[in-house]
Parts: sequence; C-alpha cells; structure tokens
Amino acid sequence: MTTATSRTTRPGNRPLWLIDVPVVLVAVVWGSSYLAAKELATTSTVIALLLLRFLVATPVMAVVAGRGITRLSAREIGAGAVLGMLLSGVLVLETFGVVHTSATNAGLIISLTMIFTPLAESVATRTRPTGAFLGAAALSVTGVALLTQGSGFTTPSSGDLLMLLAAVARTVHVMAMSRMKSLRSTDSGALTVVQFLGAIAVFALASPFAAVSPVDVAAAYSPQQWTALLYLALMCTLFAFFVQMWAVRRTSPSRVSLLLGTEPLWAAVIGVAAGGDRPGLLGAAGAVLVLIGTTWGRQAAAPPAAAENGPTEGEPAADGTAPQPAGAAQGAPSA
Repeated sequence: MTTATSRTTRPGNRPLWLIDVPVVLVAVVWGSSYLAAKELATTSTVIALLLLRFLVATPVMAVVAGRGITRLSAREIGAGAVLGMLLSGVLVLETFGVVHTSATNAGLIISLTMIFTPLAESVATRTRPTGAFLGAAALSVTGVALLTQGSGFTTPSSGDLLMLLAAVARTVHVMAMSRMKSLRSTDSGALTVVQFLGAIAVFALASPFAAVSPVDVAAAYSPQQWTALLYLALMCTLFAFFVQMWAVRRTSPSRVSLLLGTEPLWAAVIGVAAGGDRPGLLGAAGAVLVLIGTTWGRQAAAPPAAAENGPTEGEPAADGTAPQPAGAAQGAPSA
C-alpha cells in the first residue's frame, strides 16, 4: 500500500524536496536574469554577451568538476558537445527574444515549456500524461498569463516568436539530457563543462558575423555592467545549468520543467521589488494560481511509489555522479 512517505521520497529515503529546492532556486535566478539581460543586451551585442558569459563561467565550472573531466569517455564528450550546441540555441533565442519583446511577454511565452515538456515526454515514452499533471500545468499557465499580462496584452512581435522557439528549444534540451543513454552515469560537473565548451564553440564561430566583437563589448562595459555579467555567468549559467542537469536525472523532466516554470512568478516578484513594476489585482491572482498549479503539479509528477522504493541502482553515487535510471516506467530515459 502506498504511503505518504513513499510518494515524497526517492530511494534511500531522500525527500524529493531536497531535489526540488535547488531547482526552484534556479527559477529564482532565471527570473532575475531579465533585468540583467535588459541592461546588457542589444541586437548587436547578444552573441558577444553570451560568449563572455560562458568564458567567465567555464573555468570556474572546470575547477568544480576537477578530475571528473579526465574520466569522461569519447562518447560522453560527444554527447555533452551536442547538449552544448542545444544549449547555445536556447540562449540565443531567449536573449534575442528578450531584446525584441517585453519582459512580460517573454515570461509568459517561455512558460509554455511546462506544457511542451510533458507532451514530449509522453511521446518519447509512449505514455499519456496524467489528467492531474495536465490540469496543473494548464492552471499554472493561466496563472502566468494573468501574472505577466495583468496590465494588458501587448502586440505580438518578432521577439514573441523567438521566445516561442526558445520554449521549444528548452524542451528539446531537457529531454536530451534525460534520454541520452551514454550520460546516465556521467559526472554532472564534468558534463556541464563539456556543455559549456560546446556552447562557447558555437558563440565563437558566430562572433565574426556579429556587429560588435566580444573584445569591444568587454572594453566598453562599466563596473556595474561587469557585475551584471558576472551574475549572469556564475548564477544564471554556472549554478543554474549544473542544478538542472543534476535534478533532471534524479526526478522526471516534467517535474523539473514545472518547477522551472515558476520563473515568470519570480521575475514578477523581482520586477515589483527592484524594477518598480505593479502587476495589479489580476497579476496577484495569477501569482496565486502559479503557486497552486506548481504545487499540484509537483505531486502529480512525483515518480510512482514502486519506482521510488525500488532498486537502489537509480540512486546517485556518493561521489555525486548521476544515477542509473531504473526504467522507462518512471519516465526515465530508455534510449
């Protein structure tokens, strides 16, 4: 018989909230990234900004990863490089999108990842998302719509389309991390370094075609702008993507995506506290719906009790390496 404890713990009696909390913190820092990106990015400096961001983050991540990098196989390096290219696509679309649309529209549209991911996961595993999860996701998206558009809708723009494509790209990136068989037991830190290097390669190749070089952008930045860049590099990049990759292999892509989908809520909170935004009554109602929807969705997306209390080979090793998923029935990768 399933107990309340079994529904909220992983193998080894590890509570799921220990995985959820770092993912929510990622949503918080990503929500705060809109202000930093708005301050730093223009159409001509997007590629330079992203290259600088990853050039700062990668050496720090390499130190954190340590000897794990040298233990990577050629297959793992290749898979990590593919993830890095996907990651670069996500960030290019998101950053150009933020430049060409409002922060409110960006927050609303990127939240559609909450819908795209469980649908993609259901196709990949040939299972149907539960009605409870879809209901929770729909409630969350409705809340995001009220939250981000409480002051009225703006006319759709090219930036809106870019953010829609970014939501699709985010879904592909999350699903790829979850389902790449060669990465099931790979050290998360080492794999993050390879991802970052793959993204750097893409940005470096694109830099000659950009209007402004990274060197010129770096030289023109004020101390305040460098502070914002360091925040984007260390928190919104280094911390965020390491935690995302660590969490998605210890729970389900849908659960991680739903928690990351609270990003617009935190963007609104930070906008009110630091940017002077006023969401109004509709926005406040939307915030409540987001909280209710994500709480409901976390419960709906929790791995089945049988999986949670099953073989311990799905549990992370003591050295921090990723778990070996127990099987597709949990929503874990099967290919």
